[in-house]
Amino acid sequence: MITAAATAMAYFTGFPGLAFFLLLLTLFVLWFFRNPERTMPDQPRGIISPADGRVIRIEEVAREDRPGLSFLKISIFMNVFNVHVNRIPFSGVVQEIRYKEGKFLSANLDKASALNERNTVLIRMEDGREIMTVQIAGLIARRIVCWLQVGMQVNKGDRLGLIRFGSRVELFLPPDTVLRVKEGDKVKAGETPIGELT
Repeated sequence: MITAAATAMAYFTGFPGLAFFLLLLTLFVLWFFRNPERTMPDQPRGIISPADGRVIRIEEVAREDRPGLSFLKISIFMNVFNVHVNRIPFSGVVQEIRYKEGKFLSANLDKASALNERNTVLIRMEDGREIMTVQIAGLIARRIVCWLQVGMQVNKGDRLGLIRFGSRVELFLPPDTVLRVKEGDKVKAGETPIGELT
């Protein structure tokens, strides 16, 4: 790790103050990229949260890339203190992965959905319906990481990827999904039930 090497160099070249600062930075980076195990609820039709954070918006929307379909959109804001590893909300096959470059506006702003750097993962469930998870970079984030490939069979709770530093994840669900969260709720990736398929 670059910060750890810089810490050692600063210490051994006689800059203890700088070394201490770099040590704190190294510990923060290690803590930020933590990747804990999660216990998934036993709910076969349940959809789980793809991200840690707070639900900041719930709305029914249409998408230009899926003409004729509507979705329930749940927006989750992750601050720098949340775990930033994202997870699969429901089992299925990865149909599309679309990355789009963009700006780095604060991720709690609604316009970040349309303007910021983002990565969309479309999963087709066994019954043919679709679910989408969109990773959106934030003000500090400068890289979205996705560990999936098109054609992969994925299981609910699997790790999807991560966004480096404060960001946002949006979940697009079938419109008849029974929601289990409301705006303002705090959620945990891989654990918190977001909704239930009908």
